[in-house]
Amino acid sequence: MRVAIIGGGAAGFFSAISAKTNHSNAEVVLFEKTDKPLAKVRISGGGRCNVTHACHGARKLASNYPRGERFLRKAFEQFAVKDTVDWFAQRNVDLKTELDGRMFPTTDDSRSVITALMDEAEQLKIQVRLKCAVIGIERSGDRFQVSLSNDCVELYDRVIVTTGGSPKPETYSWLKALGHTIVPPAPSLFTFNMPADPIRELMGVVVPARVRIIGTDVESKGPLLITHWGMSGPAILRASAWGARVLQERGYNFSVQINWLAGMSEDHARQFLTEHADEFDRKQIGNANPFTLPKRFWSFILNKAGVSSESIWSQIPKKDKNRMIDLLTNDRYEVRGKTTFKEEFVTAGGISLEEVSPFTMQSTVVPELYLPVRCWTSMGSPVASIFKRHGQQAISQAC
Repeated sequence: MRVAIIGGGAAGFFSAISAKTNHSNAEVVLFEKTDKPLAKVRISGGGRCNVTHACHGARKLASNYPRGERFLRKAFEQFAVKDTVDWFAQRNVDLKTELDGRMFPTTDDSRSVITALMDEAEQLKIQVRLKCAVIGIERSGDRFQVSLSNDCVELYDRVIVTTGGSPKPETYSWLKALGHTIVPPAPSLFTFNMPADPIRELMGVVVPARVRIIGTDVESKGPLLITHWGMSGPAILRASAWGARVLQERGYNFSVQINWLAGMSEDHARQFLTEHADEFDRKQIGNANPFTLPKRFWSFILNKAGVSSESIWSQIPKKDKNRMIDLLTNDRYEVRGKTTFKEEFVTAGGISLEEVSPFTMQSTVVPELYLPVRCWTSMGSPVASIFKRHGQQAISQAC
């Protein structure tokens, strides 16, 4: 049996390892169009590679994804977080859990994960062909004709597609030609551009916030990172993922409402100030920050509210306090476009999940064609691909 794996990322390597492990006599060939396999694994998690998340219930884990929850729940029940942790531990890559639940190798180095995958592939004698792109697949009887960029055509019994997503509909043309339904793609993980907005001067500042896309039901909470182009961080990336379709429809021109107090209500904020008045009433407002916000950000809010940082808390007019509280709990910004990076880019859409088995990842339209689902964490880093044997078929799932 000959098995072709298209794509040399985490999903591709894990699929190849799964196929070869379960079918030791098979010839497994992995095709990667660049000369840098596992490139996204290398840069994920800031170079540390957040492998998975310490969420051990399949139902709960699946609920954190914007789309395909029922499908993913079934898939996660085949191979869970513990299975992923154990798989890497068996290959001398121990994982640790951080306060936010993300799990990294104890080395804090993505090379640990890369080495484990590469060494396993080499040990199993999997052929890895770099700078060799697959440009087309056709069904030929009970086999597949795989056309390569070097003008060669090779025959395979099984094909596993692990190329990830793409925002360009034409990318899926060859899968559509095989009979698959293509759901229109949409970018699903991106940062917000805010051209010329003064807040960009605070680049590097992180504030716990609640973000709402005005005019929609999209809302998210978490750390918000201010950048030199606008806003990023988990709160923004999560909002972009859950609002992928509606933001695409708006041409990425929309308004966001931001609560800089991690969701504290206006009434609660006012009550908090009243209850703690004795602690800072006689102090300068610039030096007495009751909400423990970053100093640069606090100065920015005071300036935006028109309040001098040298003012004494007890002498600030009520209208100025109200303006400041309104900014902290109901600030608004205009977004004009998105910024995408290869290390944090995800696409919603592509092949319809109704045409893929969640138990085997096999196409229900084209037998022996496998389409591992690609899902990502809220930070946009790929979790390790996972696999399990199901009867005689190798399950491969990139998560």
